[in-house]
Formats: sequence, C-alpha cells, structure tokens
Amino acid sequence: MATRIKEKAAARQEKRDNRPHATVKNVRISSRKVKIVIDLIRGKKVDDALAILEFTPKSAAPVVKKLLESAIANGENNLSMSRDQLYVAEIYANQGPTFKRYWPRSHGRADMILKRTSHITVVLDQK
Repeated sequence: MATRIKEKAAARQEKRDNRPHATVKNVRISSRKVKIVIDLIRGKKVDDALAILEFTPKSAAPVVKKLLESAIANGENNLSMSRDQLYVAEIYANQGPTFKRYWPRSHGRADMILKRTSHITVVLDQK
C-alpha cells in the first residue's frame, strides 16, 4: 500500500524541469550520424539553429529540424515563452534498439547486418 502519495506527487512536481523540450524515439539513423548534426546547433538561438539545419546536407537534418520545431511550439504554446529569447540549451542523441538482419554470403554462410536506431532529445531555455 502506497503512503504519502500526495506529498510525493507534490515533490515530483516541484523538481520537474520547466524548460520546453521534445523527444523523438526509434529514429532509423544511427546516433553517431545524428551527433554530427546536433553538434552544429548546440548553444545557438533557435532561429539560427533552424537556418543551419535547413542547409545541412545530412540525412539526420530534417529529423532534428522537425524535433526542434516541436520543442519551439511547446515553449510558445504550453509555457508561453517568446520565440526570439529561446536557445538550444541541451541536445543529445542516445542509442536506441538495434534491428538485426541477415545477409546471405557464399558457402551457405550469413553475415549479420545491424540496423541502428537512436533517441534524440532537445531542451530549450530562455536567454
């Protein structure tokens, strides 16, 4: 039987981070490839970061751009923050589940193909 439920809930609510954030999970791009793109925008203002992502010729750029736009919308609509004061405080990509597939080779052998995925998180903050 749980005790002090209301006190625990109030403590959790107090400790909760009130910065706008967004997360995308199970993206079919390896986290190594995503990290190249997210290193370009870490610490930048959101408008500058969107401009950088618009012209970055990497496969992860459209995914990160959509995620950043979602975090901006969360900040504007849910927390009523001004867009021109937001910047990318934290952004990171963690490894997600790996799909294992087999590729036939000669003499009846098989090689394993690892199709890697990633979880990407962006946290914004005000200047």
